[in-house]
Amino acid sequence: MSHYEKLQQATASHRQWLLDTPVIRRALEGNITRDIYLAFLEQAYHHVKQTVPLMMACGARLPARLEWLRGALVEYIEEEYGHQEWILDDIRAIGGDADAVASATPAPATELMVRYIRDVIAYDNPVGFFGMVHVLEGTSTAIATQAAEQMRNGAGLPANAFRYLESHGSLDIGHLAFFEEQINRLEDPADLQAIIDSANMVYRLYGAMFRNLQRDADDAASHEGLSHALV
Repeated sequence: MSHYEKLQQATASHRQWLLDTPVIRRALEGNITRDIYLAFLEQAYHHVKQTVPLMMACGARLPARLEWLRGALVEYIEEEYGHQEWILDDIRAIGGDADAVASATPAPATELMVRYIRDVIAYDNPVGFFGMVHVLEGTSTAIATQAAEQMRNGAGLPANAFRYLESHGSLDIGHLAFFEEQINRLEDPADLQAIIDSANMVYRLYGAMFRNLQRDADDAASHEGLSHALV
């Protein structure tokens, strides 16, 4: 069994917990409101904008024995840079306030996910960063393109409001193949275990983020209604 197959097997139950999230199932059926989609984009912005800084931090702390992996990160950084701007464009396309999203505080699960990976890189094993890559890229290839198609058809959202989801659904297929190749090159079992451990944690935190989207959407709608009432 390859390292990647071991990773898939060791994280299967946590991955299924994420995919069983009601809002994900609703998205795949096209049964998503504008407010929930906006809440998703807001949280996506807050973790996507941290992707490149986390990659850079990981690359800086990798040991010399993993120089080849540092090189792979350089290539990956070039492809990931600036993707948070795509999300802001999608927010504008559905009538959201992109500036307010950019200056807002992320939801607890989103913030904890980023802080957890930053802590793993700084104080544990920097290779653990790739657990987050495994979760985000794998989830994206599994649902992003299909969810975008269904939401466009079923939720009445503008066709130009899915740049982030549509691009990542296809783009991440190539990323996942690249990721699998790098994981299979690892030689130290401790590195693979670090990825497994962090992936399982991120599955839980990412799943918690999705499970709270309805509440986030309701809170945002309430604040928007209050703002209008005060004008």
